[in-house]
Order: sequence, then structure tokens, then C-alpha cells
Amino acid sequence: MNCIAERAPETPDLVLPDWVRAQISALQLRLTERDAELKRRDLKIQQLTLELAHHRRMRFGCKSEAFSSEQRDLFVDASNEDGAAILAELEQQQESAPPPRQYKRSGRNPLPPELPRIEHRHEPASCTCGECGRDLVKIGEDISEQLDVEPARFFVHRHIRPQYACRACETVTAAAVPAAIIDGGLAAPGLHAWVLIQKYLDHLPLYRIETISTRHGVPIARSTLAQWVGQLGVSLQPLVDRLAVLLKQGQVLHADETPVQQLDPGKGKTKRAYMWAYRSNDLEDAPRMVVFDYQISRSGVHARNFLQDWRGHLMVDDYGGYKESFRLGVTELACLAHCRRKFFDLQAVGGHPVAAEALRRIGELYAIEAQAKGGDPAARLVLRQQDALPRLHALHEWLIAQRLKTADGSGLARAIDYSLKRWPAILRYVDSGILPIDNNPVENAIRPITLGRRNWLFTGSERAGCRAAAIQSLLATAKLNGLEPYAWLKDTLEKLPAWPYSRIDELLPLAKTNAE
Repeated sequence: MNCIAERAPETPDLVLPDWVRAQISALQLRLTERDAELKRRDLKIQQLTLELAHHRRMRFGCKSEAFSSEQRDLFVDASNEDGAAILAELEQQQESAPPPRQYKRSGRNPLPPELPRIEHRHEPASCTCGECGRDLVKIGEDISEQLDVEPARFFVHRHIRPQYACRACETVTAAAVPAAIIDGGLAAPGLHAWVLIQKYLDHLPLYRIETISTRHGVPIARSTLAQWVGQLGVSLQPLVDRLAVLLKQGQVLHADETPVQQLDPGKGKTKRAYMWAYRSNDLEDAPRMVVFDYQISRSGVHARNFLQDWRGHLMVDDYGGYKESFRLGVTELACLAHCRRKFFDLQAVGGHPVAAEALRRIGELYAIEAQAKGGDPAARLVLRQQDALPRLHALHEWLIAQRLKTADGSGLARAIDYSLKRWPAILRYVDSGILPIDNNPVENAIRPITLGRRNWLFTGSERAGCRAAAIQSLLATAKLNGLEPYAWLKDTLEKLPAWPYSRIDELLPLAKTNAE
């Protein structure tokens, strides 16, 4: 018997209105787009996270002295900028907006109290309670500060001198025109100071200064700027000459030199010149000063010409150009930081155990100096004799013993030989309370020159190099004495034209306690 299965009744197709189907399609499209966006964000977050991890390994995985100080400064700045940019991009990729950042004010350095303050008071929209309508009572204030800056602002000094006549005498009387460095010049002392600061402290070539002034609506021709710089350099030279005289009144000096490029128009290229630096000793009760001396070579005769009859203690590296000065009566001091650097290079390469021990021993000597910091020379001498001298003798004996076990020509042998060769000059500082342990002060003073030459690349002539050395001497000395360079320079340019040479010391960029 054939069985015929009953068919289930067919469900009629669900007919949706057009507007519903349109909404469904729109939602499906939005979901598809959102899935794609989420996938893109996930990939971007993963990419940024990997980049941030790589960035941090580069930033914190390198040794502090793997680069030169200039390279390290540039690397750290770029690293900090990149890290902040990566974190900002990561925040932008989050699905929801991140909460506002909460900065701990306790960890931020306070803004200088001498800066002018512009107060902005932010009162509530209403002085009544939004809940009950009663008057609000002031219970305190929340004060926060933001640092702001106003770019270079050009303005005009308009000098009006009324003229008065005497009919009886037929004479005319008017206020005298004050003396100026550039008679009848366009620029006021403040503008002259600004140009010198831009060129020699901020290391901007004149064409960039010309661009800045033009951007602010005051086009100043580069030829005019060059004329000002040349005349100002001549006017400031007596201050530098006097500074050099005062510098050589000290018993101890630091010296160093750094190469700069000088344009050689005849050959269409540059040649090497040198900026020599001479720095006062911080351990003496004397003003802090630095004088730069531009010379066309590294010959030791330039150091002898600068020092002339000076016969004190000179802290230098192992450059042979100073050796003749030592034969003429100058006493040599050797830089312990240079000795340390030789061993650090070995340690940085592969964890050399002998170099590590040398660094530890030298570190103990620096710890003693840190303990004596701020004390008087007599107390420092006692501490050096009691604590540093035995450690120096022990270090010397240890270096000799290690040298006997070290093969000639190796990196360790060269590091040990450098210290042993200069040992009498290294040891000399412990016999006094005013002699420095290293040459770091002058290296710090010369660092802006090495950084600045990345901008100006070369000096245009020997005269230009000498002018740069003179103005750099004044600005660097001002910074050493805690003076704001622009404020000091502006004030000096205002006073200098009518200032008597017998009182020139009062114009030098020295702290008041030192100058008096």
C-alpha cells in the first residue's frame, strides 16, 4: 500500500516593509565598517606597542656613556619626543576616550618666583547652590600655574627733544643726544643684545635672524645685521681683555681646546682651526670666568702666548702642546676623569673585570670629593690626606700589578699606561685643598661651542672666529655667575659708550659678591 506523506503547510514568506529592510542594511553596513575599524585599531595598537617597547629598549638599554655627551643629549631629546608621540598615538587608538591626565604637582619644579604673573579668576556661573538655592560661601582657592611665552616683540623708541631758543642771545638749547655704540644707528641696545644672543648663544646664522625679523613684520637686511655684529664685537673687546687679565690672577686654571672649521675662500673649502678655552677654578675663592681664544692651529705656542708669565697649576688632558709650558714653570695637573674614561670604554664593551675594579676604586675617590663639596679648603685638604691619599697609593700599586700581567698593546694595557704615565700629575691634587680633581669644568664650558657648530658649521674668517670667541667668553661667564645673558648684555651696551675705563670691572659679567 502506497503511503502518501502529508506535507506541512508552507509558511508564507515574511514580507518586511521597505523602511525596515533599509534599517537592517544600514546596521549591517555599520557593523561591517566597525569590524574593519576595530581590526585596523588592533593592528595599529599592536604596531605602536611593539614600537614603544623597541623605543624603550633603545632608550634605557644603552649605557650612559656609550655616546659622547653631545650625541647623548641629542639622543635623549629625540627619544623623549618619540616616546611622547607614541603614547599620544596609542591614546588616540583606544575605543573610548581616555580620562584626563592627572599630573602630580609635587614632582614638578616650581616656576621662578621672579616671573611676572597674570591672574585669571574663574568664578562659578552662579553664586547660589544649584540644589537648594542658598548663597555659596567661599572656603578656599585652587591655584594652578601655567608657563607662557611671548615671541620676539619689536617696538620703537621715539625720542623727542624739544628745542628752545633765546631771542636775546639768539641761541638754541636742546637735550644732548646720549652716546651710543653706533652713532645714529637704527637699533636700540636691546635689539643689538637680541641679535648677539641669537647668533652666539642660540647659534643662529644671520640669515635665520633675518627670517625671524621679517616674519614679525620688521625686515632687517642681513648686511645690516653683519655690520652691527662687527661693530659690537669691537666695542666689547676691552671687556674680554680685562676678563683675561683677571682670569690669570688665579692660582689654578683649566684648559682645553676643540676644533672648528674655518672657511678658506682661496681653496673653496674649509680648514681646521681651534677654539681654546681657559676656565677659572671653582675651588678658589675667586669669580667664575671662562675665556675663549680662537687660533688657526693646535700648536702649543698659542697656549704659551695666552698664559704669558702666568706660572700656576694648569689642569689639562695629555695633549703634548702644553708640555713646553710645563718646562717653563707651569705645574701640571692631570684629569682623573680622562683616566676613568679609558677604563669605562673597556667595561662598556664587554664587562671587563679589571676595568670594573678600576672604576670602583676611582669612584671611591669621587665619593670623597662629593663629601668635601661645600667645605673650606682646609677641611678639604684634611679629608684628601686622610681618605683619598691612601686610596690613591693603593690604586697605583694595583695598577702596576695589573700591568705586569697584561699583554702589551691590549686595550687594558693602554688604559693602565695612560694613568701610570701621568701619575705624578694625578696625585698632585691631594696636596692642596684648592686643586681640582678633573677637567670637567672647562669641558662643560666648551660644550656649547661643540653643539653650536652643528648649526653654523664653520667660521667665515679668522677675525670672525676671534670675535665669536670674545663674545662667547662674556656670555659664558655671565651664565657661570647666574646672570641672565640678555639682561646683562642689554644693560652693558646701554652703559658702555660713556663708561670710564677705570671702572670697567663693574661692567664685567661677574656676580656682585665677586665683583665688589
